[in-house]
Amino acid sequence: MFVRLRTTQSKKLKLKEEMRNMELEEAKKISLELIETSKAAYLTTIDSEGYPITRAMFNLRNKEQFPEFSEFFTEQDNEFIIYISTNTSSSKIDHIKNNPKISVYFCDPEEFKGIMFGGEADIVDDMKMKQNIWLDWWTRYYPKGLEDPDYTLLKLNPKNARFYYKLNQVKFNPGEK
Repeated sequence: MFVRLRTTQSKKLKLKEEMRNMELEEAKKISLELIETSKAAYLTTIDSEGYPITRAMFNLRNKEQFPEFSEFFTEQDNEFIIYISTNTSSSKIDHIKNNPKISVYFCDPEEFKGIMFGGEADIVDDMKMKQNIWLDWWTRYYPKGLEDPDYTLLKLNPKNARFYYKLNQVKFNPGEK
């Protein structure tokens, strides 16, 4: 009887673990879909007084809005890596220099579905990388073109992720396969 009880408990634990893994894999799959379809990337930085500041940014991972970058993102080691273009003169750059911890949120507001990534932002200085994430029509924002000192690229290699859908939450480490 004792052996059968342990076997039953063991099977239940194994089944629970399999269900958790299925849930995690599904959350990652839907998260990638959200990244590729969300109209905006919502970037949150922390200001000098310690308050979070959120703003909508171009979602460079959106395949419909920015098909030019699709191949670039599929070639990255981390499938959840995020790049954001911005003005060097913007307040978010000062925020990140003082506190590099940020979050980026992608969502489908009609479905109440979203994915939030957190980690520390890197300010990209590498001209080759900046060239990979550049479109000629951006001269509207950076009049001197690719080498405009006001053109900055931010990179987030997320350390944590929280997927939300229908009152459920799945946390995961985006760097793990």
